[in-house]
Amino acid sequence: MAFLQSPALSSASKLRVAFLGPLGSFSHEAAVASFGSEALLLPQSSFHDAFAAIQSNSADYAAIPLENSSNGAVVQTYDLLADREKLYGDITICGEYYLAVHHCLLVKQSGNKSSLGVPKDITTDARYKSITKLYTHPQAWGQCEKFLSKHFKGVERQDVSSTSKAAEIVSQETDGHGAAIANKFAAEYHKLDILAQNIEDNPENTTRFLLLRNKKAQNTAQCNREPRQSLGKPKHKTLMSFIVDHNSPGSLADALVIFKQHGMNLTTINSRPSGIHPWQYVFFVECQPTSETWSDDLMDNVIEDLKAVTKSSRHLGSWSDALGSK
Repeated sequence: MAFLQSPALSSASKLRVAFLGPLGSFSHEAAVASFGSEALLLPQSSFHDAFAAIQSNSADYAAIPLENSSNGAVVQTYDLLADREKLYGDITICGEYYLAVHHCLLVKQSGNKSSLGVPKDITTDARYKSITKLYTHPQAWGQCEKFLSKHFKGVERQDVSSTSKAAEIVSQETDGHGAAIANKFAAEYHKLDILAQNIEDNPENTTRFLLLRNKKAQNTAQCNREPRQSLGKPKHKTLMSFIVDHNSPGSLADALVIFKQHGMNLTTINSRPSGIHPWQYVFFVECQPTSETWSDDLMDNVIEDLKAVTKSSRHLGSWSDALGSK
């Protein structure tokens, strides 16, 4: 994997890819894996900034985490997809990427020099006993709960904006009492030692990223994961959102039956507060039409039918299933 390239050395023709930074984050890794190390990689300080970069055409694509196999949905992403303030109307989903997530416990190097390797027993390292504070992204706590309960029960936990930010904070500490949960790439970039590796509860821990683009951009090639009529057999995915009349009995059922009528299999349903009225929600439905039935017309027809039974509805994008027939 390559580190961030300098914009001054990058050709104007290269793809500009935004991701949730700082450098060394899992989003950075997903961006490189999805678009290659030759892309101009643009770390963003927040989910909002990554969305804004696409909306303003400051970036051609963005890699944004949507859900984790152990810890569920990333609510910040769903909140931005809900677009309550109508800031991101030109953003569409054009692909996905599944990243195997392996967490490590990172600490400062001894005497500014790297240790010989990961200790077989974490308790034998003197730095283990000196840890009084842990840093990581909120999603990571739930993914490493067994390890944390065993070794750091009662130790203060500090939420930060990303796992790589956690590594950065620990690298800058002077007292050596902090530790970060992040990946191996962050350890290398921030010159930290790995005190324990693969500390996630589930060895198959995986995060799914959405790949976003601006549907009105004239100079952006179509994402190579978007479905095309000529693809034939590959499976497709579609994400739609809608708000129903919460005072009308059966209104949600009326909306969901439309997907069945159009031969679309519902794979996930999530909801977030609408921001319009208390206890009113935006529903997100991810579905899979069959390879034979997928078309732009199908999506248009579903949206048209949803309009009759919902207060509002949106087609957020269609793309090829990265898992294929699995």
